[in-house]
Amino acid sequence: MATLVIATIIIALLFDIVNGFHDAANSIATVVSTRVLRPGTAVLWAAFCNFSAMLIFEPRVAETISQIVHITPNDPLFIQVILAGVLGAIVWDLLTWGLALPTSSSHALIGGFAGAGLMHGGWSALYWKKLLVIFEFIFIAPLIGMALAIVLMLAMFWLCRKWPQGKLNWIFRKGQLVSSTLYALGHGGNDAQKTMGLIMALLIAAGHLAPETKLSLLNPQTLWIIVACHLAMGLGTALGGWRIMRTMGMRIAKLKPVGGFCAESAGAATLFFATAQGIPVSTTHTIAGAILGTGVVAHPLSHLRWGIAARIVWSWILTIPFSAALGALFLELGNRLF
Repeated sequence: MATLVIATIIIALLFDIVNGFHDAANSIATVVSTRVLRPGTAVLWAAFCNFSAMLIFEPRVAETISQIVHITPNDPLFIQVILAGVLGAIVWDLLTWGLALPTSSSHALIGGFAGAGLMHGGWSALYWKKLLVIFEFIFIAPLIGMALAIVLMLAMFWLCRKWPQGKLNWIFRKGQLVSSTLYALGHGGNDAQKTMGLIMALLIAAGHLAPETKLSLLNPQTLWIIVACHLAMGLGTALGGWRIMRTMGMRIAKLKPVGGFCAESAGAATLFFATAQGIPVSTTHTIAGAILGTGVVAHPLSHLRWGIAARIVWSWILTIPFSAALGALFLELGNRLF
């Protein structure tokens, strides 16, 4: 069982790397598309912010993730549930990356874990109160990001209405350095915690941690979990995700520096709020909603790429059920093989 636990932790950290690779575009799409930073510089800065987020946010999202499926301490089968869920999420992420679809790695992980848990213990194995909040924020998070972006864009247009275009671009290019940093911190804070929660659930099921153990940088038992997950997330972001970045930053709406600043600020505010509340949200959904919100204000509606937006929304809707099916499939295959 010890070998299985170690292998599952390694694969979970591999998912964190894939997550960072898959979602790198969320942190840097706007700042690159507005040419504020070069892609290489933006990627490395976002990776550093992803890692540094562990010093800012309390691990409330990790607690939520660890409670999606009811844990039975010292249950070897539960270890297989986690392994199957992570494998399902990785496969879904790689499939959608190949199609250049900015789907949610977070929801892929949640779906894979829930699907494997459902296959393992039936409907009663799932903690529906937690799942319903997550389902609600599939739609609420991008709407919050969109609403905040619209308000910010209107406010900026009114406050800066007499400024020449050159001055406006210069100021908001500088502002994007701040807004992109905040967004990358929010991305690392929310996304890295999801894998932290799975590893906690894994170690409780394996009997290595007591059920009442709390994640903390001050707890030697859990310090390594926090550092490893944030390090893996930062490494994945450093590897980049250029195919998805083009969809996010250039194909939904053409952004100017003021639009990039408003989209990143709105997305960062949404992520900071959700993380503080312990709600695992999709950074992809959030920034896509914010980018669309800036486009609604800055461009005629007919100029927005509604076909691209609709394709993205469909990928959001399908992520949880398809990744859940993959998680259940991997668990069934494991049971039959071993």
